[in-house]
Amino acid sequence: EVRLLESGGGSAQAGGSLRLSCAASVSIHSMYCMAWFRHLPGKLREAVATITSTAATTYADPVKGRFTISKDDAKNTLYLQMNNLKPEDTAVYYCAADSRSYMSCGVQRSMADARWGQGTQVTVSS
Repeated sequence: EVRLLESGGGSAQAGGSLRLSCAASVSIHSMYCMAWFRHLPGKLREAVATITSTAATTYADPVKGRFTISKDDAKNTLYLQMNNLKPEDTAVYYCAADSRSYMSCGVQRSMADARWGQGTQVTVSS
């Protein structure tokens, strides 16, 4: 069973940086699609970034140029480097992982049937 555990959330000032980590209980080397989502207050959960087993990435428009998704297969860990944070980035951030390739891995993929972590809060103040 895949278990995911996020860490690294917290508070930051606008313009600051945070790095989120997502530790997996299994090897992620062949995990077809891994992703970061966020749930903003009063809004639906939205995809932030995705990464494939071959490290191809996609980003949602609001975070392009500011956030970077990466993974370390040796550590079975997914990362999200968040730079130039904005107050509108305040949300609970979740990682998700799916080994199935029935759909391309991109921010359009809902990951509804994937494995999810419990989330980590990110709060950005102006």
